[in-house]
Amino acid sequence: MLNIGDNAPDFELLNQEGKIVRLSDLKGKPVVIYFYPKDFTTGCTAEAKDFNENIDSITSEGAVVLGISSDSVDSHKRFSQKLGLKFNLLSDTDRKVIKAYGALVGSRTRRMTYIIDREGKVAFVFPKVTPVGHSKEVLEKLKDLKLI
Repeated sequence: MLNIGDNAPDFELLNQEGKIVRLSDLKGKPVVIYFYPKDFTTGCTAEAKDFNENIDSITSEGAVVLGISSDSVDSHKRFSQKLGLKFNLLSDTDRKVIKAYGALVGSRTRRMTYIIDREGKVAFVFPKVTPVGHSKEVLEKLKDLKLI
C-alpha cells in the first residue's frame, strides 16, 4: 500500500469507451482512485451508485473520480451504461496498476480508495471501504484536505 506523501504511480489505462486515461494528464486536479473487485456484483454496484449520487459535489471544484478493476473495457462499458455512471471506469486486466497501488491481495482486488493531490502525491488512503456511504466520506476528506 502507498503512504501519504508518496508519489502516485503514473498509469495509462483504457476507460469504458476504449479511450486512454493517464494519471499524469490529470496533474493539477485532485483525483479519487477507487479500486473495486468486479463489475455487476452487489457491493461494487452499490459503491458505483454511491459515487454516482455524489459525483457532482465531488467534481464541482475540478476533482476527478476513477474506478479501477481488472474487468475488461467491454464489461466496464456495460456496467457504466446500466448504472448511468458519470465517471470513468478503467480496465486493468493485467492488474499492474492494482498491484502498484497495493490493492492486490492474492489474485483478488481489494476495495480501497486513494485521494491524489494536485501535484500527484497521495493525500489520503482509505485502506478499507464500506461501499454505501463511502463517496460522502471521500467528499468530506476532500474538503478537509482543502482539495475542493
